[in-house]
Amino acid sequence: MSLVIEQLLNGLTIGSFYALIALGYSMVYGVMKLINFAHGDLFALGSYLGYTLLVMGTAYVTSILGIWGGMIAAMLVAAIGSGVMGLLVERIAYRPIYPTGRLPAVVSALGVSIFLQNAIMVVWGARPQAYTSDVIPSNILTIGGLRINILQIIILFLSFLLMGILYYIIQKTTFGAAIRACALDRETAALMGININLIIFFIFALGPALGGTAGVMVGVYYRRISFIMGWNYGLKAFTATILGGIGNIPGAMIGGLILGVLEMLGSTYISTPYKDVFVFLVLILVLIFRPRGILGEKVAEKV
Repeated sequence: MSLVIEQLLNGLTIGSFYALIALGYSMVYGVMKLINFAHGDLFALGSYLGYTLLVMGTAYVTSILGIWGGMIAAMLVAAIGSGVMGLLVERIAYRPIYPTGRLPAVVSALGVSIFLQNAIMVVWGARPQAYTSDVIPSNILTIGGLRINILQIIILFLSFLLMGILYYIIQKTTFGAAIRACALDRETAALMGININLIIFFIFALGPALGGTAGVMVGVYYRRISFIMGWNYGLKAFTATILGGIGNIPGAMIGGLILGVLEMLGSTYISTPYKDVFVFLVLILVLIFRPRGILGEKVAEKV
């Protein structure tokens, strides 16, 4: 029983990474009907920014802020850096081609993804980098026969806190109502006086910021990052978005958590090499029997 609980906890931890990244995909698609394939590489950029502050600058950062303060500072730097880059990507690569339709935007997104991936390789090198263990706490809490990594609890707490704050903004505030209105019908929302540019600014800043924060969490948790990690995690997060219902914020959260648990259970009880096959098989079944995902895509009702 303790093994099952430990694997569920591991799955939720991994799923929280997917959920935070998936939120960026979901927000952009919900408002712009655009699949931002560069989003995974913005997540990787955040991981490397956190590495630069927390590991390369460890002698200065941790001596002043301590280990936990240094980790929070690294997440903030990653969130800000990824958010700013997300805005630049929107302004330079997407905005000029919005009137041309969706296909050119998808091609542009793929181009930005390749550019960012290679830029990370040039700046930080092609070799994987390590979040060294001397700056990462690894305390284990034992309850009966159950072993719980304190770092997992902290990651889950921060992830659920960020997801809860975003959910509150989207569902309970006036600004969130404006975002939901744009997701349902952007043209009508503009006619009603909603500032579409402000909404676009928000989603292209906040989505990458959440992804950058997840990037630091991944580095701290696995202690190893690479310049190609954006594609791998981006693909899993995009799968989570579809699983939960693309364009649906709660769906992205739930889809990410479910995907993480399925991946971990498949790795433990079926086969580690085939864990991705198991996950994508579940996705195929969802697309066959419920194409709009678990919670469904938000669409406008035509009357």
